[in-house]
Amino acid sequence: MHTELFTIATPPEPTLGKPALVEKLRQFLTSDAVLCDEELLRPYECDALSAYRHLPMIVVLPSTLDQIQQIMRLCYQHNVPVIARGAGTGLSGGATPAGDGVVMSLAKFISILEVDPIARTAVVQPGVRNLAISQAVAAHGLYYAPDPSSQIACTIGGNVAENSGGVHCLKYGLTVHNVRKVKLVTMDGELITLGSDSLDSSGYDLLALINGSEGMLGVVVEVTVKLTPIPERAQVVLAAFNDVEKAGGAVSDIIAAGIIPGGLEMMDKLAVQAAEDFVHVGYPTDAEAILLCEIDGTNEEVSEQIRIVHEVMHQSGATEVRTARDEEERQAFWKGRKAAFPAVGRLAPDYYCMDGTIPRKHLPYILRRMAELSIEYDLRVANVFHAGDGNLHPLILYDANHPGELARTEEFGGKILELCIEVGGSITGEHGVGIEKLQQMHLQFNYEELTQFHAVKHVFDPKGLLNPGKAVPTPKRCSEYKQLPSQNEDKHQHKACTSS
Repeated sequence: MHTELFTIATPPEPTLGKPALVEKLRQFLTSDAVLCDEELLRPYECDALSAYRHLPMIVVLPSTLDQIQQIMRLCYQHNVPVIARGAGTGLSGGATPAGDGVVMSLAKFISILEVDPIARTAVVQPGVRNLAISQAVAAHGLYYAPDPSSQIACTIGGNVAENSGGVHCLKYGLTVHNVRKVKLVTMDGELITLGSDSLDSSGYDLLALINGSEGMLGVVVEVTVKLTPIPERAQVVLAAFNDVEKAGGAVSDIIAAGIIPGGLEMMDKLAVQAAEDFVHVGYPTDAEAILLCEIDGTNEEVSEQIRIVHEVMHQSGATEVRTARDEEERQAFWKGRKAAFPAVGRLAPDYYCMDGTIPRKHLPYILRRMAELSIEYDLRVANVFHAGDGNLHPLILYDANHPGELARTEEFGGKILELCIEVGGSITGEHGVGIEKLQQMHLQFNYEELTQFHAVKHVFDPKGLLNPGKAVPTPKRCSEYKQLPSQNEDKHQHKACTSS
């Protein structure tokens, strides 16, 4: 079994060189859909985790399902790795190219194929932007609930790959809870359908397996999503605290009171000040932390739950509690939260966005330990996260122009992920593992568990050609990809700051 684990993970050597592969691709793709010159490849060398970069060998931009299948068959026949790419907003290096592989961009698949307001579903292509779904169905009184902060840019195909969440995932679930069916193309070019238009389907729940599979099992080409009725009323409570740990404790207190908010978000002082300076929405900049708690539903239940939330916030030590006066102020409160990532980008030349999940009750302890680690590593941290479901997004500020500072930042980030594991959490909540967290996968999962992950991968992709070197580690992969930052550490690196 040990031998199998390592041999399955290593793709065979390609049997075609770059010139021959380009020639074969151009037999069924237009010349502008096959990119092979360096200046055209540069935009595809990384996703939003730009500290990791690798120039792809070739980028292809198919425009039809048949072209996708032909690309997959050709690459399968000649042992060429394939990395599917959406909008490139991912924060774990999930779309980082393999040096001898083909990056397949799905940017041309941007059609909403069908909307069924009675069944409350929409059928969309993978390149459709997350926010575009809600905009397209708003006239029916519906919307698509998962809302990553990058929803204006990120695509539904990428959301499926990373099982993305967002501000409202506490009440309405992650991508996996809002997808009914997917069509995907396997590495050998076969088109398969998983899930159904009904609420359940027979057999193994392979649909759930695809959500969060990080492009390692197939290329998603169509998604049927569940739509949610726009609530009658939604209101946000903003609570300020003079102590970060008190804010963390208030999160558990709200849930313990029987309230399931539509969204429950936390920002510490550094993040609050950055957001307020950036978008001017009226945040209390003297607070050590704020909580944003949105209640939605009928008029009656919102009124009652807002009253309870006010009581809980005061009992938990809030120094100020206020409710958005109208829809304009509610949107302003959320605008500040969703602008927090780019806002923090103004505080330092670079920042490293972490992603881990913990049980809510451990929030005060984790926040205290992160503050201690910040002092130990002499690096500032801005905390912006989905407090309701314990999904942390610490933003570690650094300057890649200073030799060794990126390495120190990565070590600090690794310690945060170890803290998540220590309290029974996970090293990812919605950003995926990619290449960023391969080392920590060894800490969260034992050898036997990793072996089973590789066995599942082998069923879908026996040659190991789909997105190689991602998500499920082997010792060889870890050593290879952890060298990438130091190989590329220079003044041209940029912030990783587009989604949460």
